[in-house]
Amino acid sequence: MVQAAIVQQKLQNLYPQLLINILGISTSGDEILDQPLNKIGGKGLFVSELETLLLDGAADIAVHSMKDVPATLADGLVLGAIMQRANPCDVFVSNKYSSLQQLPAAAVVGTSSLRRQAQVLALRSELVIMPLRGNVETRLEKLTSGEYDAIILAAAGLERLGLLQCLDKPLNITEMLPAVGQGALGIEYNASRDDIQKLLAPLNHPISAACVLAERAMNAKLDGGCQAPIAGFAEIHESTLTLQGLVANPNGKTIFKATYSGNIRDAALIGETVAIRLLEQGAGSIISELKNMWQKDAW
Repeated sequence: MVQAAIVQQKLQNLYPQLLINILGISTSGDEILDQPLNKIGGKGLFVSELETLLLDGAADIAVHSMKDVPATLADGLVLGAIMQRANPCDVFVSNKYSSLQQLPAAAVVGTSSLRRQAQVLALRSELVIMPLRGNVETRLEKLTSGEYDAIILAAAGLERLGLLQCLDKPLNITEMLPAVGQGALGIEYNASRDDIQKLLAPLNHPISAACVLAERAMNAKLDGGCQAPIAGFAEIHESTLTLQGLVANPNGKTIFKATYSGNIRDAALIGETVAIRLLEQGAGSIISELKNMWQKDAW
């Protein structure tokens, strides 16, 4: 809702003559909190109901955290704008410890992200990962109540909620490679609405859009969904885009990494190249194995 309000205000500033209302709904991803996302349909559960509203004409646009948007959109829908990316990093949050390194053995870390789980265990294999779902406030309450020694959250979400006191222990990119699209907001609309496309154009940030395009192209080529720990982060210096990609086993014992650079105009190709390099290392076997396990409910 906070993110929707950000977009509402920007559009209102651009078009003061328009009446812009927020239609708030609760998605399946918001409501099913007792199971991991990768067992109940993945991050797409946060966007599927919104996409239905767009296809039915009940809503004109939908605002998403790009890290929650599946690699393939529903037929008939497109992304009209990728807004300027906020902080893409993750944050270590704890009331008792100042870093992952300071956690005692067997300390409990809360996250339902396989990507975060794998990278935490790669750094500290003796830590205990426990599932953690719910909105940011709910997660912070569970930390305060003592259910967890630490939790991992996205910096961008904390910033947008004004929870700046939780941002003092950032995890750098070398410790925790972000999720694909993390920190960026995307605006989706019905492809038949040319009028919407024109209205959204000023909100698109070309640099952020190119980075997210590269990351999503990598993710699409890997075809991992949220069943496997996949991370990707692109940066641009002058006209060169560099993408780092990662695929890991959830236990953190096997991690494949790849990096590739090229011209910003070739963002999608750069993403596909990183994916191919990861697959050549053996990442495909991890992705296939995990997909089969989840489908059989073996976990």
